[in-house]
Amino acid sequence: MIPLRTPQEAQRPTAIALGSFDGLHRGHRRVIAAVTGPAAASEPQLIPTVVSFWPHPREVLHGEPRLRLDLPSEKLELLEPLGIRQLVLVPFDRQLAALDPEAFVDRVLVNQLDSRRIAVGTNFRFGVNRQGDTDTLAALAAARGIQVEVVPMLTDGEERLSSSRIRRALAAGDLVEAERLLQRPYRFRGVVVRGRGLGRQLGWPTANLQVDGRKFLPMEGVYAAWAQLDAAGPWLPAVMNLGPQPTVDPLAASAVEVHLLDRQVELTGRQLQVEPVALLRRQQRFDGVEALSAQIGRDAARARSLTAGVGVGEPPGHEGGDAAQQQNP
Repeated sequence: MIPLRTPQEAQRPTAIALGSFDGLHRGHRRVIAAVTGPAAASEPQLIPTVVSFWPHPREVLHGEPRLRLDLPSEKLELLEPLGIRQLVLVPFDRQLAALDPEAFVDRVLVNQLDSRRIAVGTNFRFGVNRQGDTDTLAALAAARGIQVEVVPMLTDGEERLSSSRIRRALAAGDLVEAERLLQRPYRFRGVVVRGRGLGRQLGWPTANLQVDGRKFLPMEGVYAAWAQLDAAGPWLPAVMNLGPQPTVDPLAASAVEVHLLDRQVELTGRQLQVEPVALLRRQQRFDGVEALSAQIGRDAARARSLTAGVGVGEPPGHEGGDAAQQQNP
């Protein structure tokens, strides 16, 4: 896998694609192609690099939490097939935010990264109070012998293609639209932690997933899903509950609970990657645990049908797995 580096650790000189690139949709990949395509072959000494800020500037400047479609570790896996050789995260703080555009170019792009070519989208802004735009960047870079390519925004229908549209689709539980915009399935991962055993009491033991709090998750509800253990095993059919437990514990915090269908696997402490397939229903409160258990049975039956290929196509990998059993959370 390609490395994740600080500016001080970066291999240099660089050809950089500069931006957030959250979701790595087609528009982002066009910017990245500007530093990995034919021009890169003519300058093999330049290291094709994606450069982003962490945390998001709005978190630092305005205290707004910015959940990510792709965390840095996930982005590494997505960038490598595109020809990128390193991901550099520039630590964003108030000191960096106070730099004027020229100081930013000199400190980060020239001194730290030794950039020789830069690609950005047309909406790129930088420097204190976002003073710098693509024209500013091009002028400052040209004076320092750096080439800049500004890549036009892509439209999709009547709107531009953007990470915000992908978030809206996920927030509405529209996984089909999210996958269309991403051009890949939406996934997240976490570590299985021991829960209180409420699922087992209902007859539906679940794996309680601890997900990085910076990851953007879809709308709360019950989903048919695929689950993969340890990022290397077969994809297993599952049903997932995302949200609180309004029937058995109304005051509990929102959680991610995954029940592997017809499997028994020791999960505690292991990493689980989840690919939601379809929203089965919204969260609801039932009259009692018997009614809830019966509904979970119906949810599991629908999830089993969907992951068998009815209406959603083939699973993301060979099904494989052990003989049918149940998991132990």
